[in-house]
Amino acid sequence: MALDLTAAPFALDEEAIAWVHTTRDGLSPRDKLAQLFVLLARGSSADALDMVRTFRPGGVTRIYGDDLADEIGFAAALDAVGPAPMLVSADLEGSRMSLPFGTSVPNPLGLAAVDDVEATSAISRIMAEEARAVGLNWSFTPVIDINAAWRSAIVGTRSYGSDVDRIERHALAQIRAFQDGGVAATVKHWPGEGFDDRDQHLVTTVNPLSLVEWEESFGRLYRAAIKAGVMSVMSAHIAFPAFVRELDPEAKAEAFRPASLSRVLNETLLREGLGFNGLIVSDATPMAGLGDWGPRDETLPELIIAGCDVILFSDDPNGDLMRLVKAVADGRLTQERVDEAVTRVLALKAALGLHKERSEPNHDEASRIVNRPESAATAKMVTQRMPTLVKDVAGLLPLSPAKHKRVLIYSTGAVQPFAPEPIPLSLPQLLSDEGFEVTLHTPDMSVRAQDFDLVLYLLAEETLLTRSRIFLDWKRLTGTVFGAMHRHWHEVPTLVVSLGYPYYLYDAPRAPTYVNAYGSSDAIQAAVLEALLGRVPFAGTSPVDAFCGLEQAQY
Repeated sequence: MALDLTAAPFALDEEAIAWVHTTRDGLSPRDKLAQLFVLLARGSSADALDMVRTFRPGGVTRIYGDDLADEIGFAAALDAVGPAPMLVSADLEGSRMSLPFGTSVPNPLGLAAVDDVEATSAISRIMAEEARAVGLNWSFTPVIDINAAWRSAIVGTRSYGSDVDRIERHALAQIRAFQDGGVAATVKHWPGEGFDDRDQHLVTTVNPLSLVEWEESFGRLYRAAIKAGVMSVMSAHIAFPAFVRELDPEAKAEAFRPASLSRVLNETLLREGLGFNGLIVSDATPMAGLGDWGPRDETLPELIIAGCDVILFSDDPNGDLMRLVKAVADGRLTQERVDEAVTRVLALKAALGLHKERSEPNHDEASRIVNRPESAATAKMVTQRMPTLVKDVAGLLPLSPAKHKRVLIYSTGAVQPFAPEPIPLSLPQLLSDEGFEVTLHTPDMSVRAQDFDLVLYLLAEETLLTRSRIFLDWKRLTGTVFGAMHRHWHEVPTLVVSLGYPYYLYDAPRAPTYVNAYGSSDAIQAAVLEALLGRVPFAGTSPVDAFCGLEQAQY
């Protein structure tokens, strides 16, 4: 498919096209290759800037700290670092992936539970406005994976659920809001995740659908996103054997080549078949889903050869740069392909207006925009509509200190992939403030039914990286083998609240009262409290099968 900078999604005018070509042709061979990297910028702004100055990549993904002034200083310094303006990216996914100094907003599964496109648009506009205020111009969202294999720990709360109609309307709303707000959107994970319950961080996963099934689901979603003008697609470490075998019925191992390394999936299907003219970014290259396939000396250049325009993350940027240099030298990677990828990188920058004179991120302006009262009020109204009452066969709710004063809480804390220990939850304190007598369970505690009026299980595991399964780990929750086997709900009124993963009824099908809230931020916990106390209704509608296909769990 020929690259057309005047066509969607870039839609560049003559001035912008001239800038792309002039900038590309003025780059040294080394700097052209460096433009193909987006590096992870973590830690102090000073250390991150040193890394960027040394390598001069096409972009960075910033892991933000909570010091707004420091982050604004980092963003303001970026454009002077390299030979072209910098793409600054993040995974704007909401809940605990919200900007640490910004408005706390719902995650995709929570927005799907609200199922109000206007609400999703409003939240996405807040995210885009705050992102631009701190120098962010590219998000690796929305996720348009499908929650089909409910055991998947990596799709989980990042998806808009299991219904293709619901996913499409909310994803398109976010794409529109982001890109109207100056933030390039990315749909992922190409060619579609959610029917394999494994994690690409650990293994190359497989999209097992037939071509007909794929067209009715992922094909429909990607075509809709492309028609809507989405600027980038993330090619993931996911195989799609049905399409490969349509072209080569005898394909064996090649049928399971990850999309990130597959010219057939990136060029033949995505570009030629679906007509995508935008930028293709690989999924993170340190992931085992890529490393499974072959040695990095081979796979790193193959990302670009196979149609990815951007290499996402590197544990050894200089080593990876030399891998590209060698591939150009030995003819595996043509200069024509390098120039095409660089052109798309620069075209994305021009489409975002980065080639024009513009004001740098400003602390005073950012302070006015991030987490302002109007945004917090909007987010609160939407968040209050998320909690979903899946079942209450015991008629337990609403709670009140008069009926349920003495509360025993079992809790995992909020489990996060990059936090060394679970983060304590705020809901126990909120209950205490309401007049409940709260006791947090410890493994050495002897629990007597007569000592409590309510047993509350608080589970808070959102989508996790490098964890093959999320499940109700009774032994970890209770601390002992014997505690793991005991069920309180025949002796004491019992409530299970999930502040994340929505499928715990698989492991506790007889839990009499069960609530899904999809996220674990303090704002979501506050919304759960209001619903539990009956001050606001449970307004969420389940975007997934919370019963995991078990009739047993409905009773």
